[in-house]
Amino acid sequence: MMKIQKKDIWLFVAQVAVWTVILFSLPLATFLSTQDMKATRTSFYVIWGLFQSPLVVYFANFYLLGPYLFFKRRHWLFVLTNLVLILGLNSQFFILYLHRNTIPNMPAMDANMWIGFFGGFTVFLVLNFVIAAVAIGIRHFIRTRQIRQQLKEEKAKNTEAELAWLKNQINPHFLFNTLNNISSLVQIDADKAQDAIAQLSDLLRYAMYETNKNTVPLQGEMEFMRNYVELMKLRCNDKTIVNCQLSTINNQLAVAPLLFISLIENAFKHGVSSNRDSRIDITLTTDEHQLTFICKNTNFPKSDTDRSGSGIGLENTRRRLDLIYKDHYTWEQTLEDNIYKIIITIQL
Repeated sequence: MMKIQKKDIWLFVAQVAVWTVILFSLPLATFLSTQDMKATRTSFYVIWGLFQSPLVVYFANFYLLGPYLFFKRRHWLFVLTNLVLILGLNSQFFILYLHRNTIPNMPAMDANMWIGFFGGFTVFLVLNFVIAAVAIGIRHFIRTRQIRQQLKEEKAKNTEAELAWLKNQINPHFLFNTLNNISSLVQIDADKAQDAIAQLSDLLRYAMYETNKNTVPLQGEMEFMRNYVELMKLRCNDKTIVNCQLSTINNQLAVAPLLFISLIENAFKHGVSSNRDSRIDITLTTDEHQLTFICKNTNFPKSDTDRSGSGIGLENTRRRLDLIYKDHYTWEQTLEDNIYKIIITIQL
């Protein structure tokens, strides 16, 4: 059973209002010009006689024949039903012609007058079909808008679900790596491990309670990134230099949460070697409405058996950018002289 919504009721009321204006415009004009109730009633009967058939045809097509025949591609049945409906509503014309000799006080009409009579009747039938076409046209317009709106809503729901899935892919990922780092640190320096646990607690608090919005203040996101870099540095030895410069001149800017974490994590995965000089440079700058993120690192490719180098983090980040900042960001990715570099600019 079709559920009637408030917008359906308002649509019906609007159509009734339009037809009411059509039916009462001439009688009202007659009354205002003559102040004669008899003439006003006569004008109403004339308008009603002309428009009662189009009125029924309109609503029958809009609410019945259109949805159940025309839009279900039963076109021949749709045309036939309309023909029967229109002829049935105007059968008085045929009755008048067939019983013309038995009707009292029926004025004599010659052949030319009957030709004019049925010519006018034909025009009236065409008008009914035009009204049916108008009803179908309006219904089609409304139906198309509703379908587009439903598709838009479904797309939005799918996008939200995909974004939530992508973000959930990020959170367990960095948590797993950070816990591994702290676990190693416990055996080396218990005090530093305790400080690291406190930092991890702040990170988790931010990830759990602050990132459930579409955007977060850039200042909070930068603080999260600084803490994250500090935790990631736990895995580095003295052969690795890590430089992290994050700044903004516009404190009002907001950005999608946890957007760059996968890129930073990727830099530590592929940019750090235990026995070779390594370097990671992370910068984030802004102007009034543009954010620029640059991450450079030495490149130490992982072996095929190392699943940590699968690149899912980069894919997720690129997909999130496509969903959130489509046509408002650029992505540059290069590998030159064994230095991997990625530059992302976003118009906020």
